[in-house]
Amino acid sequence: MPALKWGLIGASDIASTRVIGAIRASGGDVVGVCSGSGARARELATSHGLPHATTDLDELLGWDIDAVYVSSTNALHFEQACRALKAGKHVLCEKPLALSVDDATAMVDLAGQQGLVLAANHHLPGSPLHAKVRELVNAGTIGTVLSAKIAHAVLLPERLRGWRLGQSTPGSGVILDITCHDASVLNPLLGTPRAVSAVAVQQADWNAGGQEDSAMTVIEYQRPGQRPVLAQTHDSFTVGYAKTSLEVHGTEGTIQVVDAMTQETEGQLVLTTASGSQTIDVDCSEDLYVIGLRAFVSAVEGTGVPAASGRDGLMALKVALAAQESAHSGRTVHIN
Repeated sequence: MPALKWGLIGASDIASTRVIGAIRASGGDVVGVCSGSGARARELATSHGLPHATTDLDELLGWDIDAVYVSSTNALHFEQACRALKAGKHVLCEKPLALSVDDATAMVDLAGQQGLVLAANHHLPGSPLHAKVRELVNAGTIGTVLSAKIAHAVLLPERLRGWRLGQSTPGSGVILDITCHDASVLNPLLGTPRAVSAVAVQQADWNAGGQEDSAMTVIEYQRPGQRPVLAQTHDSFTVGYAKTSLEVHGTEGTIQVVDAMTQETEGQLVLTTASGSQTIDVDCSEDLYVIGLRAFVSAVEGTGVPAASGRDGLMALKVALAAQESAHSGRTVHIN
């Protein structure tokens, strides 16, 4: 199959710093970019040697491209991704897929009807660290899983402290930015999310946008025929001196992964059972976005599946929206 030709919808930081390089490393070609800002589109095109830049989405969809990468602001994902699917393009969409479960479900259904690949750009599920954790859990290495804990508290870089924290900006805040990433890891590991309780606050002195920048959640998971599992997450834009981590506790052992939730990860996985603790070697040398783009290409070719499918993105969104609702209402939110 010829190399995929890509159009970028959104002249974003992540497109510039991560995804363009990953597309090229996976054998693809980036034809051009569309942005609501002509200046940003031209700047991105010039800095990465892209032939075309436009502010007209219809113009982009008319280019000779096979797929699009959507990384505009969160409120625009649904409309832009659906327009691309209707134009016959495969879609890799940044998280969250949409701002409502109904819209995300419609996007997933549309991709199925069109016979096209829709994937969410959750970079963590494809990580070798998380793949190894799933392998150990599914093999029964730690017995029956009881609980899990994620620490995903980081310091948001100054260059990204814009719309993400605008209280009046749809789709802003730490929960839709980070908690949904946690869910993309926990959902395939623990089963079906059933209920979420969350608290979210504003902590940073530099956060002038008014939106929550720190949150903690508790999620109840259920697997058929097994006891419920509880997962806890701490997500923040305000913590500058801590490594991220994942712990999974079972009846026969615990898995601990340090440096587990970031884009650049060295990672260390420790398995503790009655026999003692051992470090399990995992090769973390490959860029997570290259892993994700390679899986996307395999899905388009019909030889594999995305690291995070559209349905995976939908399920992660369900958890994040439930956490957001819980934080605002002060009550536990049940997920259908």
